[in-house]
Amino acid sequence: MKKIITFLILASLVSCNKNNDKADGYGNFEATEVTISAEANGKIEFLNLDEGDVLQPQIQVGLIDTAQLYFNKQQLIASKTTISSKSKNVLSQRNVLQEQLKTTLIEKNRIQNMYAENAATKRQVDEIIGKVNVLMEQIKSVGTQNAPIVNELKSIDVQIEKIDDQIQKSKIINPIKGTVLVKYAEANEITAFGKPLYKIADISEMTLRVYVSEIQLSKIKTDQKVSVKIDAGTEMKSYPGTISWIASSAEFTPKIIQTKEERVNLVYAVKVIVKNDDSLKIGMPAEMWIAP
Repeated sequence: MKKIITFLILASLVSCNKNNDKADGYGNFEATEVTISAEANGKIEFLNLDEGDVLQPQIQVGLIDTAQLYFNKQQLIASKTTISSKSKNVLSQRNVLQEQLKTTLIEKNRIQNMYAENAATKRQVDEIIGKVNVLMEQIKSVGTQNAPIVNELKSIDVQIEKIDDQIQKSKIINPIKGTVLVKYAEANEITAFGKPLYKIADISEMTLRVYVSEIQLSKIKTDQKVSVKIDAGTEMKSYPGTISWIASSAEFTPKIIQTKEERVNLVYAVKVIVKNDDSLKIGMPAEMWIAP
């Protein structure tokens, strides 16, 4: 009887030790993956990157052919020059009329003064006033003729800006610092707007998404330090981690937990930020351990 009791106690202790050796959460590493797509149509002149390359932000890694855009821009510049010459002619006419108006206004003042001294007739006054009015109407007419030319020049400027924007978008600029995960295109291939060129992700820090039960929620909070472990041969390799997010609503246990009993339970998703030493990979399984 004593042997049976001793055996049950030992079995209970072994069971407790096994429970204590269980991690507080299981999950997989993930990172924010960004797919960089073409913003122009044409042949890829060059694409200087390979899978595994670490790229810095705002550097040019490729170029899509811009020859046709360049020719269109030169054509618009030539048209603008031609239209500008028309505007100069109109403005030149206006300047001549304005000089004539200045002279006529001086003459008008002189005749009005003479009329006040009875040295000029009313007819002379009326004639000079009529001449002034004619010149002012001519200046106004010339200004009206120049308005559509100015609008046409503005339209060409907008078209040139549009082509400049298309030329800029033909340059393949890497938007973020990260590691190239997949390369979808090569130089000399024909690409189109929206076609993927490569995928990149910042894996200097990895996110471990794990799931915990309702009972474990009271033990964790955001910014809490935890331990993250991965398989490393016969032992486990440990990393310091920080809880960055805890789900506000429960969900069913994900499929990665295979036992029937656990699949019917409700769990909460938790994200843990871990500094990567180049050993952590996207999709790699890991465990979260809460410090006692």
